[in-house]
Amino acid sequence: MKKNNKYRVVIAGGGTAGWITAALLAKAVNKAVEIVLVESDDIPTVGVGEATIPPLQIMHQILGVDEKEFLSKTNGTFKLGIQFENWKALDHKYIHSFGHAGKDNWVCGFQHFWLAGNEKGFARPYGDYCLEHLAARRSKFAVIPKNGINYAYHLDAGLYAKLLRELAEGFGAIRKEGKIKHVELRQNDGYVNALHLASGEAIEGDLFVDCTGFRALLIEQTMHAGFEDYSHWLPCNSAVAMQTESDQAPVPYTRSIARDSGWQWQIPLQNRVGNGLVFCDKYLNDDEAIAKLKTNVDGAAINDPRVIKFKTGMRRKHWVKNCVAIGLSSGFLEPLESTSIHLIQKSAIRLAQLLPSNGESTTDIVEFNQQCATDFKFIRDFIILHYKVTQRRDTPFWRYCADMEIPDSLQQKINLFVETGKIYQKSSELFAEESWMQVMIGQGLMPKTYHPLVNSMSDDGLNKYLNDIWQQTHKKVESLPLHHEFVDYYCKSHHDGMETVS
Repeated sequence: MKKNNKYRVVIAGGGTAGWITAALLAKAVNKAVEIVLVESDDIPTVGVGEATIPPLQIMHQILGVDEKEFLSKTNGTFKLGIQFENWKALDHKYIHSFGHAGKDNWVCGFQHFWLAGNEKGFARPYGDYCLEHLAARRSKFAVIPKNGINYAYHLDAGLYAKLLRELAEGFGAIRKEGKIKHVELRQNDGYVNALHLASGEAIEGDLFVDCTGFRALLIEQTMHAGFEDYSHWLPCNSAVAMQTESDQAPVPYTRSIARDSGWQWQIPLQNRVGNGLVFCDKYLNDDEAIAKLKTNVDGAAINDPRVIKFKTGMRRKHWVKNCVAIGLSSGFLEPLESTSIHLIQKSAIRLAQLLPSNGESTTDIVEFNQQCATDFKFIRDFIILHYKVTQRRDTPFWRYCADMEIPDSLQQKINLFVETGKIYQKSSELFAEESWMQVMIGQGLMPKTYHPLVNSMSDDGLNKYLNDIWQQTHKKVESLPLHHEFVDYYCKSHHDGMETVS
């Protein structure tokens, strides 16, 4: 199948990764480039990625997604952050929200004023100065004009892929049903020439995108890109997932509950709750994990628990010759901070920007690989932080995490914060200073000092400064409706979405 001379991009695999890539590429270049996606109805996708982060809104703007329609079609709810339970210590909880606390000075961040107020005994908990943090705790939410509140979504991944497919095909992408039986390479240079389907049809192309998930059929099985293993820093390598009926109104945050050998997620949709247990199989076997998850969920089970095996890390190269990996085929960072869809989005936009006009450019490929590796490493460090900085020593798993060596880049960030209260966001780093601040304090790290500028304020002046911010934040939160009431008004789903359950 290649009947014209148009440059053709062939995407192997559907799901969220395949259809995001198809939609973005087709939106960008469908008049100049042919986009063909090959997937089989017989091959299930992982399909449990139900929590997102705010940059998804940027992609939705590019694709022209109507927010109300999208949320209604995916049984979506709003997400203001993640509540971490038992991470610092048993029975302790904190929230990493998408908001920004207080007001910064050009010399130093708000945390320095808060640290001084905390030391002097008149500061409230840090999250009380952040609109999103306080709203999450009180289950309040509304879409406020002019980006008045930072938020993301909880969504049904299967229904989301269906919506993305509709968009992609509307932009001109072509879907081919079929199982890939064989990947044909060109003899002269080892580039991918065609995907041979079980039906006998061959799909030729110029550029091939591997969205085959953990199988990595093209990038690893065919192109042997290699893998950089992060298991020594992120030891969880398994997950068991199941869905349950809702037995209470959905809250506007994801719950992440640390367990003996990993952690449990709880993601509230309009029609059900997504649940899972991420664990390390050195400390817990699959049957034990299933039993633990069943014990710790609320509501009646909708489907049988499903075990997913993975290895944390990334490809040594995300683009090899004329093959690009996007999604799980490119690597995996466990879902603790809901970054999987974001990494798909970043890679797909990057591919659209670096798309060759006539044959692959070595410089484009080098740039793509460097940027992908940078994205992975920044997120990797942030996730490792949650495991490393803990007071827990009650199980072998947590003792391992607390005692493990960590990347120098993360150690430097921790040292700088503890010594000075300062945090710096590197260029292109996903998680801003505020995210690091909320997690570091939440996990029990407290700086030894704060910026000397704060000492130029009198105690009364500092107290008034902090109290004014609290009053403004409190007033805004009080004016918001309850989250579930806003969802019912704004984007109530008209179907139960159970057809995606497998």
